[in-house]
Amino acid sequence: MKNLISPQQLSEQLQDQNLIILDASQDGKAAGLATEYPDLMIEGARIFDIKNTFSDISSGLPNTFPSAEQFEKECQKLGINKGSNIVVYDNIGLFSSPRAWWMFQAMGHQNIKVLDGGLPAWLKEGFNTVSKPTTQEFEKGDFVAKLIPQKIRSMEEVVANISSESEVVVDARGKQRFDGTVEEPRPGMKSGHIPNAVNLPFKEILEDGKLKSQEELKSIFEEKVPSNQNLIFSCGSGITACILHLAASEILDVPMSIYDGSWSEWGQSENPIVKS
Repeated sequence: MKNLISPQQLSEQLQDQNLIILDASQDGKAAGLATEYPDLMIEGARIFDIKNTFSDISSGLPNTFPSAEQFEKECQKLGINKGSNIVVYDNIGLFSSPRAWWMFQAMGHQNIKVLDGGLPAWLKEGFNTVSKPTTQEFEKGDFVAKLIPQKIRSMEEVVANISSESEVVVDARGKQRFDGTVEEPRPGMKSGHIPNAVNLPFKEILEDGKLKSQEELKSIFEEKVPSNQNLIFSCGSGITACILHLAASEILDVPMSIYDGSWSEWGQSENPIVKS
């Protein structure tokens, strides 16, 4: 698949002077996921902290997309250059790494792949890991961020889409959360989903921490998602929506975006909510 790289393929590129490996691991508790390797990282990797460093923490919402200026500055601190060949992974398998992949896509950097299966797959192949350091310092890079606005949707745009129905909202949360039959894991959130949204739980497109085959993905998307429609992916806080985006990018050729605020924003707003 064009956006994925296997552990074996990555191991063969370790001597590439332009290679940058990013560890984008995040706590998966809200999504019902956990890692067995919280303190390990691929040797030579650089920590890409989505929650704190690569988020607008002033927004009051988790994992909010940062400004281009902030993204550029923090990427340069990590030693990332305009010509960097980036590989991103996480320690759960395929959880938060697609968020980092999408962020780079939205900031105009296309030369990035996701390690299929993440750290567990890397370890299974017997490749080297090290303990995570408390701090890292690198020579400043020359990365330049160029925001592509079409890659991201605001709450106002999603509200307008309820009546226009020009795009389809695809919700990556589990069915019970989508239906509103269970409470949200984050306090203060209402239950249910955005009007007209369709549900494709992200776990349905994964197997052993990896994306299912293209044939399987095509079958799942054909069943769950209207064809030939612009897509807006949503979830709880903008993380697992990016897993769907990654998968869809392998099999579909339609405009796609992420509703950045996702349910963390919608679920505490006065916007309409549907329960199944």
